[in-house]
This record gives sequence, C-alpha cells and structure tokens, in this order.
Amino acid sequence: MAYGGGGGGGGGSGGRAIRVLNVAEKPSVAKAVSGFLSKNQQGGLRVRDGRSRYNRIFEFNHTINGQPCHMSFTSVTGHLMELDFDDRFRRWHSCDPVDLYHASVRKFVPEDKSDIRRTLEEEARKCQWLILWLDCDREGENIAFEVIEVCTQANRNLNIWRARFSALIEREIQNSLQNLVRPNQLFADAVDLRQEIDLRIGASFTRFQTMFLRDAFMINLATDDRNLVISYGPCQFPTLGFVVERYWENQSHEAEEFWTINCTHNTDEGTANFKWMRGHFFDYTCAAIVYEMCIQEPTVTVTEIKEQEKLKYPPLPLSTLELEKRASRFFHMSPAHTMKVAEDLYQAGFISYPRTETDRFSEKTDLRAIVFEQQGHPLWGSYAQLLLNPEAGLWRNPSSGRRDDKAHPPIHPTRFSPGESGWSRDHHRLYELVVRHFLACVSQPAKAAETSVEIDIAGETFSSSGRVIHAKNYLDVYTFESWGGSMIPTYTLGQQFMPTTLTLDSGVTRPPPLLSEADLLTCMDKAGIGTDATMHEHIQKLLDRHYAIKTPDIRFSPTNLGEALVMGYDDMGF
Repeated sequence: MAYGGGGGGGGGSGGRAIRVLNVAEKPSVAKAVSGFLSKNQQGGLRVRDGRSRYNRIFEFNHTINGQPCHMSFTSVTGHLMELDFDDRFRRWHSCDPVDLYHASVRKFVPEDKSDIRRTLEEEARKCQWLILWLDCDREGENIAFEVIEVCTQANRNLNIWRARFSALIEREIQNSLQNLVRPNQLFADAVDLRQEIDLRIGASFTRFQTMFLRDAFMINLATDDRNLVISYGPCQFPTLGFVVERYWENQSHEAEEFWTINCTHNTDEGTANFKWMRGHFFDYTCAAIVYEMCIQEPTVTVTEIKEQEKLKYPPLPLSTLELEKRASRFFHMSPAHTMKVAEDLYQAGFISYPRTETDRFSEKTDLRAIVFEQQGHPLWGSYAQLLLNPEAGLWRNPSSGRRDDKAHPPIHPTRFSPGESGWSRDHHRLYELVVRHFLACVSQPAKAAETSVEIDIAGETFSSSGRVIHAKNYLDVYTFESWGGSMIPTYTLGQQFMPTTLTLDSGVTRPPPLLSEADLLTCMDKAGIGTDATMHEHIQKLLDRHYAIKTPDIRFSPTNLGEALVMGYDDMGF
C-alpha cells in the first residue's frame, strides 16, 4: 500500500486547515472520541447523517502537531468486508468439497454494508488525510486495511495514519492523535491468511460432514431442524476434543475402594488431625495389618516440627484469558457473555481494552494515578487510600508475567465509577473484578506463619499443619479469594502422648470432573488454540452446533453427535 505525503503525524499545508476523515470500529467509539477531541474547540461538535443511519458523521476542528484540521469522524461496524468463494463455488452441491482447497476466493463489501461503503467513499473524496481509529489488535488492523481499500479507490492521494490507543479516556485519545503511526500491513495480512485457511478448511469439512452425517444423526438431536449445519473449524474441533476426552475419562472411571489411617489429638488448645503419610492402600489386608501394628503400640512420638513464614502472592495483571476464567469461577459468567460485558465497559470508558494477552505493566504506566482515581469508592476507596499512604507500607510494584502482545496493557480501570445506574448486575460485578484485581496487583502479599508437625506411631509417619494469618494485605481488597488457616496445638520435639482417636477409614476413588469453562480455557491456552479474542467464540460454537451442552453445575458434556464426531476423527488418526 502506497501512502501519501506527510511524516510523523504532521506535515501538510501550513496555516490552511486540511480535511481529515477519521474512521472508528463502532459508532459508539466514533461518538466518544469525537466528544473528547472537540472539547474546548472553536465551533464545537456538529453531527450529520451519513448513508447509514447507524453510522453518523461528527465534525469539529482540531490541531494535530500544529497543523489545523477539519475533522470528519464516522465509523464502520466491525469488519467491512467478507471473504468467500466465487459464486460458482458457493452452492453446497456445486463441487466436490475437496475442490474448495483450490477454488478462487474474493474479499468484498456485502450488500448490508453498502451504505457504510458509500459514506466512506463520499467522505474520502473530500479529504486529504485518513486516520484509522480501529481496535489496536490484528483484527482491528485488518479492518483498517479494509477501510483503506474502500477509501483509496475513491481517493488515491490520501495520507493515511493510524491512531493507537488502549482506553477510551481523554488523555489517551489526545496522546494517540499527537503520535500517529502508519498502519501495519503485516498484521492485516496475517488475519487475511488465517481467514482464508479457516474458510477453506471449515467450508470443505462442513459441507462433507453435513451432507454425509446429518440424516444419520438428526433423530438423536433435541431439534428437528433439517437444515442443521454440522460445522467444522480448526479451533472448534480441538476444543470439542477436550470436552469429549474428559467425558470419556469420567465415564470409564471405575470406583475403587481404598483404606487409610487417621489420627486425632485433642488438647486444651484445640484439635490436631494427623494424616497418614502413606496416603492410602487399595489392599484391605495390608492396611489392616499396619493399623493393627499401630493399635498395639499407639504411643505417639513427635519427630519433627517445622515453623516458617508463608506468603500468598497477589495475582498477575489481568489478561483476557484470566478475566474470562475468573468471571466464570467467581460469577458463573460464560466467556462469551464476559467479553460482551467487558466490551460495554470499555466503550463507556471505564476499563482498558479487554482483548489483550499482556500480563505485565510497562514501566511507563502511572500505576499510582490509576489507584488515585479509586479513592472515593464506598467499597474499596479506603483501601486505595492505604495503598497511596507510604506509612502503611502496603504498596508493591506488580509482578510481571511472561506475556506481552506489544499492543495493549493488562486490563485495568480507566475511570472511577461509584455505580452507573444503567448497568446490569453483571456490569457492576465485572467492573468490580477489574478494579479489585488491579488494586490487588499493586499490594503486598498475604503473610502467615505455618507450623507442620510429624509424629511416629509404631514406625508409621503422620503429619498435621496449621496456619495463622498475620497480615491479609491484598486479600483485604481481593475478596474473591481466601486463605484458610487453622491453629494446631503446641508440640515439642520428642514429646509423647496417646492419640484421642486412631481409626482405619475407607473411601472410594472419584472420577475426574467434567471440564468447567475455566478448565476448558486453560486447556485451549496450553495447546495454543484460538486467541484471547476468539476463545470464547469457539466454546460458544460447540453449544450453538449442539456438539456439547452445559450441565446444571456449569460443566461441559458432549452430545451424541459431538462424541461421534470426535470418535470418527480419532479412528481416522486425526
């Protein structure tokens, strides 16, 4: 892509105002950014309709690095273009599914977005600059180049710039406008390539599966929809594989009885529960023989006492994956719903960009300023004040994870909210999670003293431990986590006593539980399946396609169809 003149975000036409077309990814972002940039500007903000009634045009004056500009600000609604096969390959029975690996494809603006295209073309003809305000990830970069393609067809002399921002707050928007960069063609190409691979693999296997299997399995589905699509996706199917494999492990488990020896000791200070260091025996005779030895010589001797300070560290800065996992664990919110709510909070300017793989803050981030804004909150404001008080000694620079996508910081609050009246319960809960998580990140770890005691009974070793929390620190604000502890009586090395109880108890092995949403996200992350922006979509697709269902305790179980598909691919060696 050849760009017009100019450099460093400036350059231009002296004192004469140049016309700039600005394009955001959503109408709400265009409105918010226009509001920030038009504040205190001569002439204020003017609004007019574009060809699409949902994508209005905001006009105002501004100065970019000393250059006066007349700004026109509009938007798209996500991707402007679609990738699909040429018309002769689009009908399901038009060719053998294998031919789709070589069929020609094209990228085009669909009919339902033709009004947005016409707006961009008309505005581009009147402008000298194009500034792209798309989300700052690879997907956003790809949409940026879709906008570039449409606009440059109407005006090939556009000077094209990219605004990079991670939060819809005024200081970040103003800073990004004064530090414009060029769009990244390589990021956009990477998305194009992924889209083409997904299209070819997904379309060919989906057509094959649907035509071959639909009639055989329709009677086993809860729906009688004869148009059901049995889709395939290179990320969707491995995700289904995790669900099915755990289900098979659960179903094939055979309960096995085991025996273990337990010892308790009551004193005036409390009760100690001693666990057998061997764990358990599956052979009753062996367990009974050892137990009989202990019964015959039941005198207890304290053989080892360990006392040490223990620390429970705060969580790492919040990435998208962790946000989804924690929202699922704490609130039973699905990943798809979590991302929808997080997107709402981001567009309203209350949290940073919610799609990020980064779990480490840049040294340039003013962490104390973020805490400062939270001092007035009725629930955690007093904790924020303590954090900023040097005498309290509560502050600690956050730990750094290993991931940095070089595009966005970890998710953090960007604006104080005492509780917006228009928010749903989930909006309030997710905002609270983001704020409390951030405050925890910059706090000292919880501190405790832990004592472990080992005893000997007839040559068999048992152990017990207790914990006393001395300082909760970050746990005072991160109320979603706890650190249980219990006192045990005081013992001395070599002390002898008689146990209060000494029992031979039985138990039964339990099958591994079905995967929860947090478990499934962890499996996907370890295997590199999907991205922070798409993992929740792959999980939702399993439910939409009737490949899996959620059990009442919010775990995943495959349907007959989902299980059969995985069995088929396993049998083929895939």
